[in-house]
Amino acid sequence: MDIDYNNKGEEPGCSLDPDLLQLNEVSPLAIKSNPFVAENLFDQWLSLPDTSTLVKSLINNAKAGVPLNVSGSTNSPKATSGNALPSMFAAGSTPPLSPRSSSGSPRISKHRGPSVLSSPLRLVSEPAKELIPQFYFQNGRPPPNEIKDRCLFRINQFFYGHAEGLQLHEFKPVTKEICKLPSFFSTALFKKIDVNDTGVVTRDAFVDYWVHSNMLTKDIATQIFTVLKQPDLRYLTHEDFKPILRELLASHPGLEFLQSTPEFQERYAETVIYRIFYYVNRVGNGRLTLRELKRGNLIAAMLHADEEEDINKVLRYFSYEHFYVIYCKFWELDTDHDFLIDKENLIRYGNHALTYRIVDRIFSQVPRKFTSKVEGKMGYEDFVYFILSEEDKSSEPSLEYWFKCIDLDGNGILTKNEMQFFYEEQLHRMECMAQEPVLFEDILCQVVDMVGPKDEGYFTLRDLKGSKLSGSVFNILFNLNKFMAYESRDPFLIRQERENPTLTEWDRFAHREYIRLSMEEDAEDASNGSADVWDESLEAPF
Repeated sequence: MDIDYNNKGEEPGCSLDPDLLQLNEVSPLAIKSNPFVAENLFDQWLSLPDTSTLVKSLINNAKAGVPLNVSGSTNSPKATSGNALPSMFAAGSTPPLSPRSSSGSPRISKHRGPSVLSSPLRLVSEPAKELIPQFYFQNGRPPPNEIKDRCLFRINQFFYGHAEGLQLHEFKPVTKEICKLPSFFSTALFKKIDVNDTGVVTRDAFVDYWVHSNMLTKDIATQIFTVLKQPDLRYLTHEDFKPILRELLASHPGLEFLQSTPEFQERYAETVIYRIFYYVNRVGNGRLTLRELKRGNLIAAMLHADEEEDINKVLRYFSYEHFYVIYCKFWELDTDHDFLIDKENLIRYGNHALTYRIVDRIFSQVPRKFTSKVEGKMGYEDFVYFILSEEDKSSEPSLEYWFKCIDLDGNGILTKNEMQFFYEEQLHRMECMAQEPVLFEDILCQVVDMVGPKDEGYFTLRDLKGSKLSGSVFNILFNLNKFMAYESRDPFLIRQERENPTLTEWDRFAHREYIRLSMEEDAEDASNGSADVWDESLEAPF
């Protein structure tokens, strides 16, 4: 680079204040990533009038053998000696530095001592980086040493004397005592560890799966989800629940009587799975996620089923009496026993309680797509969803089911015209039965009082979920028998609700129906038995 040593036209007062070139805030990384900044500064410095004098002085000193020293500073604005640097700013035009407070500033204080490299452009080293502890662990947070040691001690106790490992029939205590999972998860957990189907699980294999993969520190919902799901999926399907239900049927004392009837074991397991997905899989896509599993009450029901010998006391999902009622109700409607029912079959439900219009909406598959592959036919799974929605209209899945049925245009609100469309058939049926008809205008006022919508011109799903009487609204619109029962306010039913406030409408219905069905079956058995006795007496010799 050529240097112009002429100082013509320059003001004699322009000299360099070295403090202006300290550049305390410039990081070495910034200079390296933006080299043009340093080059521009250097070019400007070379173009200053006093630079030529300084350079000449340094060259002469170097030729004479005088030690170089360019790091000094001066307070004289006009100094031109070898220890002064020319200023890039005119006298009096220097921009002020940002103020510094005594309590501390993000700016770093100036270093007054000489630079290590004896350079006027002194760069400040970056502050030490703060070490952030690891907060994400792909397989979960490792267990604390105390918990880990305690678990390993228990594992050694259970595997003591089993150097070759535990077989499937020996593994259940490990599942229940160490993993704290329901005992009917034993087979599923065993096969999850024994990936090569060797028939045994060694101590080391169990430690690798349960301790080293950090299953020990996960919550029980995540543990169950991980044990049940397929490795390449992030959700649970119907098939994932079948292994634990098979083990439940094989080991639970309250279900031993079904072991002689495998076909009903299969139907029971199917019904339990359908009920689980009805209540827990709120999206309704058949893919139960970890979030849904955590939000539901399935884990508590599983633990209850594992501890309770009477399976009928486990009202959520696992009650055999509830399965019995659902299956018998379906069997009563399925007159040809092809395991499918049509509109004419469903219209007979509850002694013809439902209107034709609501049955048409159900078979139009608006509230839920049928799993049946036969056109115009409802399968068993579809019926389970229907009966749970019909007999417990206080649950959120039921409210969503019937809301879709009444919402004719699917715009997310129920209008006066839509509600009147369904109530017209109710009104006609009341007239045919010589019942005193209730005008729709009066019904609408009653519904508004029951629900208390945000806007009285229409009803949203949020409005219905916020009212305890929303189920009665749907009964008014399309279930005549329940509408009449609501109007009469049966004191016996009211007293039952007060005595057992924790029971749902479905629990009460299933209990009543089971008693009725069991009495009918007992009467039928007694009738057949008496006929058999009578026939034998006729054939016996006198």
